[in-house]
Amino acid sequence: MSGGAAELVYGDGEFHVVRHGSFVTCAVTGAQITLDELRYWSVDRQEAYASAEISLKRHIELQSSS
Repeated sequence: MSGGAAELVYGDGEFHVVRHGSFVTCAVTGAQITLDELRYWSVDRQEAYASAEISLKRHIELQSSS
């Protein structure tokens, strides 16, 4: 993807761009997610996820390890 990686601050229901770019990287899969397709993230962990399933998997994984 052109434009490079963006740096975001994830909030409740929205995110703020710190450094402009065309994508963020999924914290679980490493997939590049364009900003217009970004729907899932963790405010607490400041991580982006490529899908709802991946987000749930990460949540369960971290809950069971604590």
